[in-house]
Amino acid sequence: MAKTEHTRWDGVTTRDVYHADIVARRDLLADAARDGDWPRVFDQLAENPDWVNATRMGGPSGFALLHQAAWHGAQDAAAALVGGGAWRTLPTATGERAADIALARGHKGMSGLLQPVVRHPLPAPALDALQDRLHALIRADSHGLADQHRLKLPALAVLTELTEPRMYFPVPGMYGGFRYELDGDSLVTESWSRVVGGSGRRHRITARSTELVAEGFV
Repeated sequence: MAKTEHTRWDGVTTRDVYHADIVARRDLLADAARDGDWPRVFDQLAENPDWVNATRMGGPSGFALLHQAAWHGAQDAAAALVGGGAWRTLPTATGERAADIALARGHKGMSGLLQPVVRHPLPAPALDALQDRLHALIRADSHGLADQHRLKLPALAVLTELTEPRMYFPVPGMYGGFRYELDGDSLVTESWSRVVGGSGRRHRITARSTELVAEGFV
């Protein structure tokens, strides 16, 4: 797998958002990772490299491919996934990272590989505050679509390991979405809908406030 850095947050959890063929292929990928069938996993990723951080659509665990590799103790597969852009800071539904899962399963030899390399450190309370404010903004500016589609909202910890700490979060039904980027200890966001003129809104989020700084630019 070529080394890439995928900066699109896929928050879709409801299976009716995508075409049935996409859902079926995502299920095949999730099944292969669950079963530890790594040749089949990498065959799927060769066709869809942007699925390297995908979880089972509608699945309750929130396990992505790297979490499954950690559970199985599959060090070579985990190394290939990390090389292909798998996020080591990505949490499961219960907040576990791949490194936590490997340790709990007794795969201590994977700890160095799975330990996140944090390029943009922020204290945990500050990161949590930014994330809470971002989630509130998404719920408000998506006009209920985030809740309607039961979207998995972004985990900001992922930004701290990216070389360029920015990400795009498309929202089904919005014909647009949100871009967000770490800027020091604050977060700059842009939201828009392509079918609504003047819908662009830019905010700066800090641990203490969410400020509208520009609007109408889309």
